Formats: sequence, structure tokens, C-alpha cells
Amino acid sequence: MTVCRDERERILVHRRSEQLSRFPGLYEVVVGGAVDVGESYEQAAARELAEELDIRVLPRLLFTFINRSGLSPHWLGVHEAVVSDAVVPDPDEVAWHGWLTEPELRSALLGWRFTPDSHEAFSRYLAFRTAQS
Repeated sequence: MTVCRDERERILVHRRSEQLSRFPGLYEVVVGGAVDVGESYEQAAARELAEELDIRVLPRLLFTFINRSGLSPHWLGVHEAVVSDAVVPDPDEVAWHGWLTEPELRSALLGWRFTPDSHEAFSRYLAFRTAQS
């Protein structure tokens, strides 16, 4: 899972396509999916960014944790990538996307319907960034 920021420190948020089998139409703060056999967390994150947003970058792994929200407990690797704001989302995966400041995103997390992974990953991401500064 990757948190994407632009040069202005805004965070990419997207709404999942209604055709997706898991969490259709919900918002997400992170971009990602499952790690394939033989892939590292970083390779999987880079592959998912390319598939979903046509972004070619190697994201930086920040930390891993067991996420107990969502469908079942699973390991997540949380990455960060600074990307151009000119992303090209795959319409089969992404119905809408936009760039939010951290305060705007905090407000959206209270009012919009986000995936369970988004809440957990983003709160840990903010704690990680705070601890690093």
C-alpha cells in the first residue's frame, strides 16, 4: 500500500470503481493490492502504482503491520511515493481521484466512506511521520 504525495505535500485520494468486488465505491488513501509470490513489498507497490495509476516509481517502504480491519487479518507494507499530480487512473479500478491537504483529508475521513485499510494505514502513517520529525 502506498501513500502518494505531490510536490505540494497534498495526498492522493481515490474512489474505487463500482465494478470492483471488494469495497466498491469506497474511498482510499492508499494505492495497492496483494503481493504476488516472489515479490517484495516494494516490487508489489511499484506494480500496483503502474497498474492503477500509470505511475512508474519505486516507492519507499516505511513500515509493516498486521491490519486487523477489513476482510481478515493480513500484513500490510506501507510505502510513500512523491509523484506528479498528473496521474492517469485505470477507469476499471478508479472512479474518481483528487489531491487533498492533510487537514482536508482528516475531515474527509470523518465524513466519506473509506475502506477499513485506509483508516488504519493512514493513522499509522501519520504516527510514523510524526515520530520521524
